[in-house]
Amino acid sequence: MTAEAARFLAHMETGRNLSPHTIAAYRRDLRDLETFLGGHLGRDDWRWSDIDRRDLRAFLGDAGRRGLAPRTITRKLSAARAFFRHMHHEGEIPANPARLVRGPKLDRTLPGHMHTEEMAALFRWAEEAAEQQGGFTETRILAALELFYGSGLRLSELTSLDTGSLDLATGQLRVLGKGRKERIVPVTASAVRALRNYLRHRVEMARPGCDALFVGRHGHRLSNRYVQKSIQRVLDGCASARGLSVHSLRHSFATHLLDAGADLMAVKELLGHASLGTTQIYAHTSRERLRRVYRDAHPRAREPGDKPG
Repeated sequence: MTAEAARFLAHMETGRNLSPHTIAAYRRDLRDLETFLGGHLGRDDWRWSDIDRRDLRAFLGDAGRRGLAPRTITRKLSAARAFFRHMHHEGEIPANPARLVRGPKLDRTLPGHMHTEEMAALFRWAEEAAEQQGGFTETRILAALELFYGSGLRLSELTSLDTGSLDLATGQLRVLGKGRKERIVPVTASAVRALRNYLRHRVEMARPGCDALFVGRHGHRLSNRYVQKSIQRVLDGCASARGLSVHSLRHSFATHLLDAGADLMAVKELLGHASLGTTQIYAHTSRERLRRVYRDAHPRAREPGDKPG
């Protein structure tokens, strides 16, 4: 990589404290950009200050011709924007050529989620398994399900939890989200019960010095992949949840809050989103909620004597 790209990555890792996953994605995308520019400009002695908007548009066009998905192309443009913005801020280039470059139009697909009745059925199954079998694995699965759905956690947020992150007395959880941003989220009463049950087993399993909240049978912190596979097996075994993923539990959390009339800004904070636009994708209100809102809000929508709701 060029020295400028290497300095940028070092800054993002130490100065911005971004996750290794994000740094790796930036590295791949900038290497891809460097490789393209070498061929596009037809010389090896090019400099970043030589690059303009047309070169970046050509890069995006080449990515499209290679069959890359619009979201992948958008991610590459995002990496380029961050890189050029950093160089411009540091005075290494006179202007940011990526600032006005537009990416491909993205379809805002609605996330998959479960209906409240389906979610209730899933938890009945998980609660019965934890109660009847009462083992380490069953209680751990129930506790994880409760946090995914009850607190709206991402997969990486759940696996990074430590025992010190949890305050069962107040029903709160300290979560480290994207960009290492910390937030406090509530823990439901049912999650508190499930976690207390699981923690009795964890004491016997965790290795000395291991602070991870969720551990495996060897006493170490569970990986993202392990948790993903474990929860996916549960979802695949539940008829109403087939075709959904672990992240669908977080989608269901947001959807059900909004369907019940929760404020969009409050849901944004609970999810740990940086912008409201990201949260708005969850505002796909059901017909039932629309009818209820209309009936409660419009002065001529109800018969005399009807009560709101």
